[in-house]
Amino acid sequence: MENNNFVLIMAGGVGSRFWPKSRNAFPKQFIDILGIGKSLLQLTYERFLKLCPAENIFIVTNSQYKDIICKQLHGIDPGQLICEPSRKNTAPCIAYASFKLNAINPDANIVVAPSDHFILYEDVFIEKIQQALDYTKQHEALVTLGVNPTRPDTGYGYIKYAEESEGGIHKVVRFTEKPSLEKAEAFLSEGNYVWNAGIFIWKASSILASLQRYVEEIHTLFNKGNELYNTADEQAFIDEHYPTAPSISIDYAIMEQAENVYTIPADFGWSDLGTWASLYEAAPKNEENNVVSATQANIRDTSNSIIHINNDKLAIIRGLDNFIVVDEGNALLIYPKTHEQEIKEVVNQMSISFGERFT
Repeated sequence: MENNNFVLIMAGGVGSRFWPKSRNAFPKQFIDILGIGKSLLQLTYERFLKLCPAENIFIVTNSQYKDIICKQLHGIDPGQLICEPSRKNTAPCIAYASFKLNAINPDANIVVAPSDHFILYEDVFIEKIQQALDYTKQHEALVTLGVNPTRPDTGYGYIKYAEESEGGIHKVVRFTEKPSLEKAEAFLSEGNYVWNAGIFIWKASSILASLQRYVEEIHTLFNKGNELYNTADEQAFIDEHYPTAPSISIDYAIMEQAENVYTIPADFGWSDLGTWASLYEAAPKNEENNVVSATQANIRDTSNSIIHINNDKLAIIRGLDNFIVVDEGNALLIYPKTHEQEIKEVVNQMSISFGERFT
C-alpha cells in the first residue's frame, strides 16, 4: 500500500435537503440513511482503507462534529480531524488541509472526497482512484472523477472533456453548473460530458501551486501558519485566521481556471444522495415501488414513495403516490417528491417563524 497516498474526507456539511432526518446538530453524513447499520461517513472511511493506511485518512469537518466523528470512527486519532471553526465553502478547508498534509509529507498524493456519497461498485471506484493517483504522481495535474450521466439531470454540474485521452484520462474543456434541461439533453447527445462528482485527486505540491496562482489571498493566509501545522499551536492559528478567509468553492477558485485539469469518466454506481429523491433512486424498492424504513407501519394504496418512520412510532398511511414521508424527532415532513427542491426554503422560513430548534 502506497504510504504517500492520503485521503481528505469532507464531512462538515449540514445536509439541509435531507431535513428532518438531517439536522444542524447531527447531519446526514453521520446518519444510517441507508438502513444498513452504518453511517455514510463510516462507509466512506471503510472504502478508503483499501487505498491507504488508516493513519493517512483525515476528516475535514466543522469543530462541532468532532465528538460525533471520534465516536463513529473507532480508533481514529483526534489529530486526523481537521476542524474548521467556521464554514467558508470548500476552497479554504482544502487549502488548510493541503498545507497540513504537505507539512507531514511533501510527497503526499491526495484524494479529496465527500463523506456522504453512495458508491455501488466500490472495486471500480477504487480502481479509478488508483489510476488517478498513478497519473498525478507522475504529472503536475489536477484530476477529477467524472460520472457518466444516466439522465439529463439539471441538479448536477457537468464537465466537458476532450475526446482524445491518455490511457482513459481526458483533458477538461470546461465546467458547466446546473444547466437547463435543454442544455443537459444536448450534453448527453454530444457524448463527451460527465457529471462533476466533487472527487478530486492531486499532489499536495500541485494544489498548493494552483492556490498560489489562482487564489493568492487564500494561499497567503494559510502559508502564514506553515511552521505551526501539526504542532500544539495549529488550532489557535486556525481559530484566529480561518474566519477571515473568503468563502469560495474549489471549483470556482481553481478547477474552472486552471489549465492542467483532467477527468476520468467512470461508472461506479454513484449517487450524491443529496436529496430524498436521490436516496429513493438508489435504495431497493418493494412491490409497490416504495422505499420504506419503518417497523410499525400499515401502508396501503401507496406507491412510488419514500417513507421513513421512527421505530417507536405507529404509522397508518393510505392513498399516496410519489410522496416523501419522514417522521423524525420534533418534525414531520409530508411532501410531493416532484417538488422537493422547495423543502429547504420552506424549512428556512419555518425556522424564522418557529425557531432554530427545528433545524
